[in-house]
This record gives sequence, C-alpha cells and structure tokens, in this order.
Amino acid sequence: MNPRRKSRLKVVLFILLGVSVAAGLMMYALRSNIDLFYTPSEVVNGKQNDASQKPEVGQRIRVGGMVVAGTVKRDAESLKVRFDVNDIGPSITVEYEGILPDLFREGQGIVAQGTLIEPTVLQASEVLAKHDENYVPPELGEQMEKVHKPMGVSSADLKGESERDQQQKENQ
Repeated sequence: MNPRRKSRLKVVLFILLGVSVAAGLMMYALRSNIDLFYTPSEVVNGKQNDASQKPEVGQRIRVGGMVVAGTVKRDAESLKVRFDVNDIGPSITVEYEGILPDLFREGQGIVAQGTLIEPTVLQASEVLAKHDENYVPPELGEQMEKVHKPMGVSSADLKGESERDQQQKENQ
C-alpha cells in the first residue's frame, strides 16, 4: 500500500473512532432519560414472562393500560390520586399528584410516565389519557355540523354511525 493510501486510511479510521466514541458517550449520558414502555403484565411478570426483564425499583418507565373501575381514590385535601391500571393480566397501582387530563375516567386507556417506587407501584410524573380515533373536540364538532348540515350530512354520518355506514359494515 502506498503512503498516500495509508494516510487516508488512518484519517478515515480516526474519524470512525471519534464518531463511535461520541455516540457511546452520548448514549451513556442519556441512559437515565430513556423511558421504556411496559404494560402492567410486563411490570409484574417481565417482558415475554422473563423475570430477568422486569423493570427495577427506581427505574423510569412508561406504563400503558386501562384504569380499573372502582379503584380511583382521590385525596380530599390535595391533588393526589391513586388508581390501578391493568391490561389482560395483573394490575399495578399508579400514584399521581396533579391535575388529571379531561378524558381520564375509569375504564379509559391511559399512559403513565414515572418512577417505579415498589415492584407494583408507579409514582407518576405525567398521566396521559388515550382517546379513540373517532374523538372530535366539541368546538370542531359543532363547526362541522354547521358546515355539513346544509349539505344533508347528519352528525351520525360524521361519526360513522349512520344507517348507511352500518349497512356497509354488515355487507363487508
């Protein structure tokens, strides 16, 4: 190999080494900010029922599931709320202090982000309520109804619940 190619090869290897070191340092610095997503069953049993893949106490995680009916307990003197979340398996408890989203209710899907303080208790820093794909904010729904009503489109048509929509679903 001639000297010119050797020097180019050294420069390329040096650049690759520098990029690798920078990426490694960045991943090391961000490791505490990475929030992994779990279902309540995965928090209790581990991912794919592998106990070695359970989140550790003190780890920041996100948990998604349904709020169990009858488990929402609010503190009368503060904004503290405690409720259970489950999927198809065991439940975990979520503790949160703050204002819950408007769509939060029992039986509703939520995503809670926070720190695991016990094996089945999450201290949430944020709670997000999921909505279905048919959700339309009330203001937008009223505006759409005003625009579409003169065209012969009903609110049931806009929601996909008209007789014609139901007949099409039956025929498919």
